[in-house]
Amino acid sequence: MRVLVTGGAGFIGSHVVTTLAAAGHESVVLDALLPSAHPGGTPPELPGGRVVVGDVRDREAVADALAGVDAVCHQAAMVGLGKEFADAPLYVGCNDLGTAVLLAEMAAAGVRDLVLAGSMVVYGEGRYACPRHGTVRPGPRAEADLRAGDFEPRCPDCGAELTPGLVAEDAPVDPRNVYASTKLAQEHLAAAWARATDGRAVSLRYHNVYGPGMPRDTPYAGVASFFRSALARGEAPRVYEDGGQRRDFVHVRDVAAANTVALEAVRQRRPASFAAYNTGSGEPHTIGEMAAALAGAYGGPDPVVTGEYRLGDVRHVTADSRALREELGWRPRVPFADGMEDFAAAPLRGSGSPLRDTGSRREGTAVTLPGA
Repeated sequence: MRVLVTGGAGFIGSHVVTTLAAAGHESVVLDALLPSAHPGGTPPELPGGRVVVGDVRDREAVADALAGVDAVCHQAAMVGLGKEFADAPLYVGCNDLGTAVLLAEMAAAGVRDLVLAGSMVVYGEGRYACPRHGTVRPGPRAEADLRAGDFEPRCPDCGAELTPGLVAEDAPVDPRNVYASTKLAQEHLAAAWARATDGRAVSLRYHNVYGPGMPRDTPYAGVASFFRSALARGEAPRVYEDGGQRRDFVHVRDVAAANTVALEAVRQRRPASFAAYNTGSGEPHTIGEMAAALAGAYGGPDPVVTGEYRLGDVRHVTADSRALREELGWRPRVPFADGMEDFAAAPLRGSGSPLRDTGSRREGTAVTLPGA
């Protein structure tokens, strides 16, 4: 199978290319090769294949990259919460216009198999249970509560304390920021494309991806990258809120393997049209636990819990990834402790720019911001 990987020289994309090669597949990479991540505009060492330097919104570049491919793995995206709402046109342009251009060119080229880098952020807050009202969906947390250090969501009906649980793919979507809205729009575009072209599309809703090659020192990076960057500077990781936020940290090698499994499935005409799958380790941990494990593996300094908060963050969101395991046969292979040991010793990408090398000229990293 010959696969176009958009953003294939970036963090997750480069791991996807490596995993595809190990499985006997060939990759074509479409990437802008931004100087911020690739000084001199040179791509990283990638196994085999062809590199097309271009923007995913450039129809000619996309058409060139699609020549002779069997399937597409769409990793290019601007991610994170951004700095302010003024970033909204960039997010919509990179994520939604870029996806629309890619899908239009796939339709014209007769390429009918797609795997999309989705995100757990489409859910908003995760699944919660109230002892009186059962499963509930709390609204956004009030700033007054956060300022007072009351970080846990309450039952919207009775105000009782809630028990967090795992989110399945059939949970209602509730995107709570611009990035989340664009990721949901990408899924809607992919589903519409699949219906219109008799194509097959899978969205892998990534949870908190971490591992070698994460970008460093950037406001668009993920919490794992923030902590690892601080440790490299000899500083203590700064943990927001009380550190009790639950997340599912999944190693990038496992995410790359999920992409390979999903690509092979769509080539076998599974699913029939469109399906979304949670992609997580299945081992929820708090952000405080992750910071402590990473700092311990690195050799310190120990994390500092700051009590700071951000209004765009959700408290708990963790995946139920059984569907991906049962229907496509994927299994995460990297345990949490081993992954943190690996990540503590791994090099990071870049040196301070908020943008990375994906298939768009204004792209962010492939994971979410502190507390997200």
